[in-house]
Amino acid sequence: MFSKNSKNDDPWYVHAGLYFIVAILTFLLIKVAVIDPSAEVEAEKYFKDETRIRMANLKEAQILFEKKNGAFTSSLDKLIDFIKNDRFVDSVVNAFDSLTMKPANPFKNLSDGNFTPDSLFLSPKTYQRFVMKIDSSVVSDTIVNPSGKILRVEKKTVIGKKYYIEDPNGYGTIGSIDNDALKNTASWE
Repeated sequence: MFSKNSKNDDPWYVHAGLYFIVAILTFLLIKVAVIDPSAEVEAEKYFKDETRIRMANLKEAQILFEKKNGAFTSSLDKLIDFIKNDRFVDSVVNAFDSLTMKPANPFKNLSDGNFTPDSLFLSPKTYQRFVMKIDSSVVSDTIVNPSGKILRVEKKTVIGKKYYIEDPNGYGTIGSIDNDALKNTASWE
């Protein structure tokens, strides 16, 4: 039954098939162990950098909004409309700083090389809106007549001396509602 001369009688295509399977498995191992993680790291770096550029642009918009209106805004829609349509913003963006001999545009271009105000609504990773808050307080003043009878209570809302911007994906914050020292300060600076 068995010949003394033990020779491998498998056809050549069986060996070629096994080599092909080994090559495929090696490629998959390299892809899973090396290529995919580096692509994820690159994507994460892009999301972090792009998010921080957008948040820095929101900060600059809040600063311009306060210069013009005397207070900050908690409305992302109102702030972006201000960037897109207000002549004050246009004058600042198109100004030239004669001291440094550079444009005075406070806004940074996004990763694609353009500044697009509509991109400032959403965080690029999950397309969730940025969280924006401002401080506000209600001051009540009671008006009484000389006999001590209460005539009316006047309430005045004081809005917008400090603001806070947060990325919903955790890439950072700008400002603080509670701390004056963190006004216009980014958490990554």
